[in-house]
Amino acid sequence: MNLTEAQIGEEYIIKEILTDDEEMNAFLFTLGCYSGEPITVVSRKKSGCVVSIKDGRYNIDNQLAAAIII
Repeated sequence: MNLTEAQIGEEYIIKEILTDDEEMNAFLFTLGCYSGEPITVVSRKKSGCVVSIKDGRYNIDNQLAAAIII
């Protein structure tokens, strides 16, 4: 299951990041988004969602959310 299918307010553990784009992979890593980290969807918007990773909240688009496997 990827992040676009996650329930709002429920904590999930990131299993992997599925992307061939090294730039996207590096960007997600700088946010603290990598295998084994907990992630929570705080809210959804038409163009993406707001997620909580560690102590930060980030607005990510649907393309990024689809690459995050939980």
